[in-house]
Formats: sequence, structure tokens, C-alpha cells
Amino acid sequence: MILPDHPTLHPRNLRRTFEARVPQKALRDLWTRLRFGPGAPLSDECIFVRPGDVRHVYAPDKSASAPVFKRRHSGLVRGGDWDLSREPLPETRAMRVVRDHFVHGMSWADTGIVDYHLAIIAKKGVSEGLRSTEDIMARYETFDRVFEEAQRTGRLRTRRELPGYFRREHEGIFFHIARDGEPLRGGGGRHRFAIASILGLASVPAQLGVIHPEALRAGHLERLRSPS
Repeated sequence: MILPDHPTLHPRNLRRTFEARVPQKALRDLWTRLRFGPGAPLSDECIFVRPGDVRHVYAPDKSASAPVFKRRHSGLVRGGDWDLSREPLPETRAMRVVRDHFVHGMSWADTGIVDYHLAIIAKKGVSEGLRSTEDIMARYETFDRVFEEAQRTGRLRTRRELPGYFRREHEGIFFHIARDGEPLRGGGGRHRFAIASILGLASVPAQLGVIHPEALRAGHLERLRSPS
């Protein structure tokens, strides 16, 4: 059956397919393959990043030399010096909360994350899709299960292995690839990345962002395609 193998073609996913710009991505993939051959990057492609290799985040300045890249740019091959615009990987709220909960044994409420979301909900009505204390707790209890499974198996599942699979590694942990092959954090999957870092996992599945052509020519993408 074609639809189970290609969820983007299923009628119930058509709105999501257009919101994710899948048709435009597919056309760009074709053009990229014509330019760079059969090993060219694909939009929403799954790569595997070693958490210990992640030292910087991409720091866009909204100029032509360092533009803002979003998930719709996944798989784009872009030259220039954008990849030199980077900052040291910061201690994020997600990393602190995950460490407090799983390493220091604090409850989710005691980490302050529940109050953080409730304050935003009180002002805006929603915080990252959460609208109540029940929503918040359900979300963070999901991370309990992710942690327990990753601790037991030594890995995080790819998007294809998760319920509600849509396309490749769409909406996964997001990384751009600099000319020297260094993965630059581009956002997304903050808690999953924090869990992987705390557990010292060998690698994590991630959604490919923008890649520098020099990285492609040097074979860095082929290396990142392997989980080992």
C-alpha cells in the first residue's frame, strides 16, 4: 500500500504536507540531486549526531551572510560564510530542567518548569501548545518514558519509529552542518537532546538542516548518515 509508506500523501495529512512545504522540498531535492549526484542531501533527512561533538549553535544575524534558517530549509546546500556565525552551546532551560529532574531527583514541579509554563499560559492562553497543568504534566511524563527507554536501550528512536510518523526525520532535533562537518544546533528537540547528553548516548537521530557544500564534498554527510 502506498499511503502507509508515504504518510504525506494520505488525505488526513494533506494540510500538514502543505504546511511543511513538502512539494517544494521534493522539487528542491530533485534539483539538488541533479547538482550533486545520488549522494546529495534530502530535505528532512535523518542524520546521526554525537552529542559530544556539539559545541556551537548557529547564530543568525538576519543578514544575507547569516540568514535565519528554518525547518523548511532542511536539506538546502548553501555556500558562503553563514556557518562561521556561531556561538558556544549555551546551558539551556531544557538542559537545566532535565538535569535537575533526572540527575538531582527533583520533581518536574520542583524544577520550576510547571510554573514557567503556567505563567505564560496565564498571559497568552497557551505555552508551546500547552493549555493547562494537566497538559504540562502529560508532556513531561512523556520525557520520563523517553529517558527510561533511552537508558535501557542506549538510543533514541528515529521519527520513523515513533507514533504519528510523517516524513523522514521531520520535526526532529535540528542541526546545520558547517564546512568542517561540525553540527551546529539549529533548534528543536531540546529535551531529547538534553536527555541524550546526560545519558552520554553515542549518537542521536536528527533532522538535517542546511549543509555547506564544502562539508558535502568532504564526505561529512555520508559519515553523519550512519548511527555508529
